[in-house]
Amino acid sequence: MESEEIQPNEGEQREELNFDNRVPLEDLKNSVEKLKEQLAKVIVGQDEFVELLIVGLLANGHVLIEGVPGVAKTVTAKLFAKSLETGFSRIQFTPDLMPSDVLGTSVLNMKSSEFEFKPGPIFSNVVLIDEINRAPAKTQAALFEVMEERQITIDGKQYNMEAPFMVLATQNPIEQEGTYALPEAQLDRFLFKIDVGYPSTEDEVKILQSHHERKGKLPEANIEAVLHPDKLLTLKEQIHEILVEEKLLNYIAQLVGKTRQHPHLYLGASPRASIAVMNASKAFAAINGRDFVIPEDIKRALNPVLGHRIILSPDREMEGMTTKNVLEMITQSVEIPR
Repeated sequence: MESEEIQPNEGEQREELNFDNRVPLEDLKNSVEKLKEQLAKVIVGQDEFVELLIVGLLANGHVLIEGVPGVAKTVTAKLFAKSLETGFSRIQFTPDLMPSDVLGTSVLNMKSSEFEFKPGPIFSNVVLIDEINRAPAKTQAALFEVMEERQITIDGKQYNMEAPFMVLATQNPIEQEGTYALPEAQLDRFLFKIDVGYPSTEDEVKILQSHHERKGKLPEANIEAVLHPDKLLTLKEQIHEILVEEKLLNYIAQLVGKTRQHPHLYLGASPRASIAVMNASKAFAAINGRDFVIPEDIKRALNPVLGHRIILSPDREMEGMTTKNVLEMITQSVEIPR
């Protein structure tokens, strides 16, 4: 009798497990693979970079890309935008750029004798901001509202951004002349900061071969749009359905909370960072075919989400310590939930 009682219980558990796996992720995985295939036609050796861009897109976040000149930051961002069936605009930030050059301005219509709003280049779906740290504080501040709330307010009137809306910004870490450090409030609005390094020798040979075989053709010529905005909206809704257990939410809160008390840090991460870690973890789980988050997803999201939101204390910075070192210390100090 005891064995008869155990068998239905086991069957019930199996049914519950099947029911829990309720989010159909095959379409999402196929879409991600198509995006990667398109970018792989041109971009070589930047798999992590490309995957973080895709995760940022699915998690409805903005991405800051940092790297020395010539490592394909702008090209990758442009090709990524072209692989989506969405609008695209590019803004070159310069020291004399004004907020109206980005957001738009009201112009007097001589026929009607009324002011009409002329939208700026920010009114697009994927906006590439080149050398974002070249514009002064006034222009940087103009991005605060649009990046956080997907809207702008001009002359007392609110204008909403059309979904999807994503800002991809590049900056050069070594060029100081004519640059302005991004304010912490703006850095906090970027989901990820991606550090793009030099390619390996093998990858550089492939880059040379790719350029040689293109015979002067622009890289955009090889890229096709493979993801429609309606499909993207559906995929984003699936990301919201990914399960995160309470013990994992507690794990995220502990990790982020440690940054606020760590002796090596001058500034810790905000609750917005906790939300960003959770959203990125869901997207990482989804592109790996899981409808639930595991601790490895959280750990993978930690450095690109928190690296630009925390500030080292001056003495530790002088010693050569990095935010990545501190985040590794924090990760090791917090027990992984089982």
